Amino acid sequence: MRVRRWIPGIVVAAAVVGGTAWYLLRAAPVSIVTPWRGDAAEIVYASGSVEPHTWAKVAPVVRERIVEQCNCEGARVAQGDVLARLDDSEVRAALGELEARRALAGQEFQRQSVLADKNATSQQALDRAQSELSQIEALVAGQKARLETYVIRAPTPGVVLRQDGKVGEIAELGTVLFWVGEPKPLLVIAEVNEEDIPRVEVGQRTLLRADAFPGQILEAVVNRITPKGDPVTKTYRVYFRLPDNTPLRIGMSTDVNIVIRVAKNALLVPSVAIEGNNIVVVEGETARLREIHTGIRGNNGVEVLSGIDALAQVISPYPAELADGARVTVAAAQR
Repeated sequence: MRVRRWIPGIVVAAAVVGGTAWYLLRAAPVSIVTPWRGDAAEIVYASGSVEPHTWAKVAPVVRERIVEQCNCEGARVAQGDVLARLDDSEVRAALGELEARRALAGQEFQRQSVLADKNATSQQALDRAQSELSQIEALVAGQKARLETYVIRAPTPGVVLRQDGKVGEIAELGTVLFWVGEPKPLLVIAEVNEEDIPRVEVGQRTLLRADAFPGQILEAVVNRITPKGDPVTKTYRVYFRLPDNTPLRIGMSTDVNIVIRVAKNALLVPSVAIEGNNIVVVEGETARLREIHTGIRGNNGVEVLSGIDALAQVISPYPAELADGARVTVAAAQR
């Protein structure tokens, strides 16, 4: 009777062992992709904005209220044209006082000169009157120069690309009120990471993407590279020349893709199918780990120089938990 009691337990244990063995030996379903031929491009990525080649920011050098402003946004101006005026009443009042003092000093100098001609005064008194007149004249000249800072003028000929501020508002120091420059030609200015800058050269083709033109690839050319980088952000400023017929406008932001090198008719596999330099292929019903030699690596594809051929069945994405030699079955075949 005891033996009979053990028989059902033995049967159950055998079933469990058999089920575990079946689970461990069953083929793992995988998705495969076949390598394809295409062009691979080595790209340096950055982000930038569109600016004119020639332009200037115009800001006040004194803090005062705006009393006059041109309505010239989009209009062409000449160098020296008045763009705005600030309240200069206090400066003019001070200038008037200095001019009155200059008039009195001039009269005193003339009086001392007449007396000196008659030997009725000393040379010392004449020199003192002349010195006082010279000092006041210098003060008047300085006040007139200061008065000129209350007039905001166009620093260069061009188009008023943008103007800010309103009559009655306080113009703060350093706040840009006008942008004056030429609408064409345009540049894209971007900051490129210092680890990428050694590969960037003048003349390289550049592809641009802008949110204003979805799905449209725009082109530019590397125009120049700033010799000194920023040690804080670890970037270098790069200027890209745009063609005259570009649809991009001043101030637009762009994604910059600098084409460093292009490999024609390269053997490509998906980036997600590679981990380091390893790839897993299906041979029969077995997964095999292969080490490959790669070339250009992009977001969507990686150039394979050696290690597999065009007929390989590559598991994609990379099966990190699949052991070399494991049994597999193809559940899906991609491109």
